[in-house]
Amino acid sequence: MIYPIVKYGQKVLEDGAEPVNEFNAELEKLVADMFETMYAANGVGLAAPQIGLAKRLCVIDITSGQDPEAKLVLANPEIISVEGKQAEDEGCLSLPDFRAKTPRPLRATVRAQNVKGEEFTMAGEGLLARAFCHETDHLNGKLFIHHLTRLKRESIKRKVRKLAKAGEW
Repeated sequence: MIYPIVKYGQKVLEDGAEPVNEFNAELEKLVADMFETMYAANGVGLAAPQIGLAKRLCVIDITSGQDPEAKLVLANPEIISVEGKQAEDEGCLSLPDFRAKTPRPLRATVRAQNVKGEEFTMAGEGLLARAFCHETDHLNGKLFIHHLTRLKRESIKRKVRKLAKAGEW
């Protein structure tokens, strides 16, 4: 099932998410639906709050479905270390059509649980590190625009308000 993606301005995107406590068939179905939703939207990551669910759960595939081995499920993720710096163009499925150079760590290590509830630790670099940080931010009620300069952030917010007023958001 493909879920509608919640757009910036909805409260669920700014509230923190609740931990995942039950690892069962229902969670496996949700994860499969999240991957389907993410691929349909041409994303490389999707957090549960982006489909209206306040759960500490996200899916990532930086290959956009090209490599089935690259599919990652992160339940209750925590970024446990970061190194270096990168500033690349970043976008968000909840802020469609907006992109900006966003500062992120070059390397990030995440500790999380998989869909079965098994804990693991994984390091990522470049786009994967960016995805770890971006999706974990969603679970903490932050969006990529919170990492931009105030001027750039306010410019995007103004454009969103204008689109919303015109009924296009």
